[in-house]
Amino acid sequence: MRNKSILTEAKQIQLATELVKLGSRLQVLEVYTNLSRERLVKLYKEIAGVSPPKGMLPYSEDWFMSWQPNMHSSLFIGIYNYIVTNADIHGIDAIIKSYKLYLEHIEANNLQRVLSLTRAWTLVRFIDSKVLSITPCTKCSGNFLVHSLEIYSNHVCGLCNIPSRAGKTRNCQPQQQVAA
Repeated sequence: MRNKSILTEAKQIQLATELVKLGSRLQVLEVYTNLSRERLVKLYKEIAGVSPPKGMLPYSEDWFMSWQPNMHSSLFIGIYNYIVTNADIHGIDAIIKSYKLYLEHIEANNLQRVLSLTRAWTLVRFIDSKVLSITPCTKCSGNFLVHSLEIYSNHVCGLCNIPSRAGKTRNCQPQQQVAA
């Protein structure tokens, strides 16, 4: 019989609880805790009130390259890098703190949240594995996400060179009233 520490288990439940409250997928919980899948599902249902989403995690690095996701992802990774460098916080704790700051910024500026915690976690993994990297914009000097294999010596970010269709999605359009 294995000796289990009640304190260790309590810390893992607390971490899982915080991740669920931030909208994490079950697969992320499984990476950072030793709790059984059954316990994680039960915990998820208790906290979120619904069963955890099924299916594969988002994996395409191309998602981070489209205009709006790139702006939000670049903001998040800037916060993350600052926390890792200056606060000496690493791993999932750095992701959680960075994501909370990202959410505060989005709320303070009345913006729509584009980046989920699971996508933020995936982004950090892409950066760590050098699939994606950051590079400065030649106009504003801000740091933005690019594909690591892309030639980006004269990179101009999406804020300095806004695409013509930016902000014209169905979600951004004012709702029209339907006459009854």
